[in-house]
Amino acid sequence: MPVSQSGLRFKRIILKLSGESLMGDRNSGINPPTLKDIASDIQSAHRVGAQIGIVIGGGNIFRGIESSEYSIGRVTADYMGMLATVINALALREVLSATGTPASAMTALAIDKAVEPFDRNKALKHLDQGRIVIFAGGTGNPFFTTDTAATLRATEINAQVILKATQVDGVYDRDPVTEPGAKLFRKISYDQVLRDRLAVIDLTAISMAMDQQIPIVVFNIGKRGNIKKIVSGQSIGTLIAGEGDER
Repeated sequence: MPVSQSGLRFKRIILKLSGESLMGDRNSGINPPTLKDIASDIQSAHRVGAQIGIVIGGGNIFRGIESSEYSIGRVTADYMGMLATVINALALREVLSATGTPASAMTALAIDKAVEPFDRNKALKHLDQGRIVIFAGGTGNPFFTTDTAATLRATEINAQVILKATQVDGVYDRDPVTEPGAKLFRKISYDQVLRDRLAVIDLTAISMAMDQQIPIVVFNIGKRGNIKKIVSGQSIGTLIAGEGDER
């Protein structure tokens, strides 16, 4: 994939952050030093010219998929999860803004006193004006993951890539946490992820990315500087793309 005129490999990106990535060494909630570290990494990529949209999860606060444990219906639980993403989006927006980086939060849910409602044209305007845009509320519909929301937003803002932040270095053939001999893929096709049902990203999201030909880079958010390295063209993590796409 060629480098853009700005000198970046990826000029406009969607960064998919899980809520769990904000926990640090906590069991739930937001760990302030971790939040600040992630914000600093985002700012580093922004300073070199990347236009950044962020889709954020809410699993550090509530996971709708675990609703049966609470005797809460799945639809209600999914909306609770969407509200959790708004909390995380507000926290990230404030940390970015407090440290000198203009940022806006938008949500697919109507909470207009706290967060802007999602509007594609306004989001594009924010990006063109140099603002980081944080997308909360998932797709605004139950039964869809924030991975799918990331692919949807990437399509809507014409992002060149989705950066999927994880706690490991990329996509492996086996769970690297429990199996030390697991093999890291440097590149893998959409088809193989679907065929092998590799549990790195929601399969609906993979199918949509394949249809839209949006590459996905799966990387370790715990290693500082990775976001800037990826947008600048360094080979970090695992690239999920079509069979003929270059690394």
